[in-house]
Amino acid sequence: MTAEIRPLQPAELSPGLQLLELAFGGASHPDDEAIEIALCEPDRFYGAYDGTQLVGTCGSFALEMTVPGGPRPVAGVTWVGVAPTHHRQGIASSLMRRQLDDLHAAGEPVAALWASEGAIYQRFGYGPASWGLQATVPSRAAFSLPVQTGGLELTAPSEAELAPAYEHARTRRPGYYSRASAWWDYRLYDPEHRRKGASPLLCVVSRGRYGVDGYALYSTTGDWGDGGPKGKVRVRELAAASPEVTARLWRYLLDLDLMAEVVCGLAPDDALLQLLSDPRRAQATVTDNLWVRLVDVSAALAARSYAVPIDLVLEVGDTFCPWNDGRVRLTGGPDGATCVSTSDPADLVVQVADLGAAYLGGTTLVSRAAAGRVTEVTAGSLAAASIAFGWPGPAPYCPLVF
Repeated sequence: MTAEIRPLQPAELSPGLQLLELAFGGASHPDDEAIEIALCEPDRFYGAYDGTQLVGTCGSFALEMTVPGGPRPVAGVTWVGVAPTHHRQGIASSLMRRQLDDLHAAGEPVAALWASEGAIYQRFGYGPASWGLQATVPSRAAFSLPVQTGGLELTAPSEAELAPAYEHARTRRPGYYSRASAWWDYRLYDPEHRRKGASPLLCVVSRGRYGVDGYALYSTTGDWGDGGPKGKVRVRELAAASPEVTARLWRYLLDLDLMAEVVCGLAPDDALLQLLSDPRRAQATVTDNLWVRLVDVSAALAARSYAVPIDLVLEVGDTFCPWNDGRVRLTGGPDGATCVSTSDPADLVVQVADLGAAYLGGTTLVSRAAAGRVTEVTAGSLAAASIAFGWPGPAPYCPLVF
């Protein structure tokens, strides 16, 4: 069918959120709407209409996200849903078409999202750019090295207390985005109807020479079995300014009394497993985190830096955004880059989703080539490009679903 796609009016955001919840198989709680809608700029959100009936939504947040080279504007795509009565009628494609056209016209070169189903968004040119960890770790699991305990304090979770440590983490790790007050309200939102029997949100902080240098947000659920206590610690977020503080916070969470296990629904895929003396103690699953789409390939590639000098021609395929289709010469290094159209012979042949996957430095072009997605034309260009696109710091990761 042909649906009318248009920006939502402020009064239409509430029906749009209700439709989104329906599309995801749930129902919105009336107390949750205000905290969700406070994040929205209505002119960045679209509705698909069948006559006067709202049958689909999508939108984006204007984020400042860290990429290799520093914070850059990124459209955080969200609210993508279609009414169950209108599935498989091209509505999602129409919404994606309108959104990407408008982002391109507005000069926003990069989009990122959390994929409900990866296969859907690969069709629109998104690639898996960062990875996270879902893990359940037995309490008191041993670390491979001793950890200095103490120096921690329980406190009421607040933006004022936590923002400095978050900002430090944000500048070091691609995938983090700036967190204005509305986003802190969203992160710390803790109504009783969402707790499922757990405690109110708890916060432990590490205080260093210059103030809070790390924190963990978590809740606990008490329980008892025939063998004694079997409570659970559920970690919502952990951020730290140093490996030492990271280890101290994880040790604290694993050593809480009367708890049997620590459950991490969304953690970076590096520190926790490396801390454990036996990583198998963690029932861990690595899962996709952010998916990235280059809306304007030349502008996006020129906006980031590269680990080592790079000078090569990319032949880019992009059927959904044909303005990206063609060859570009990428020249850059640690101090920045340029990327311009060229007629020179290609060194690498890539699809736009492959460049999106590699954009944050967490998915290598070599791995994409191993899956048959990247073709090396000039010998040695694949390895050189894969190294240049890499990120030498902490692995890219986004700590909050948007």
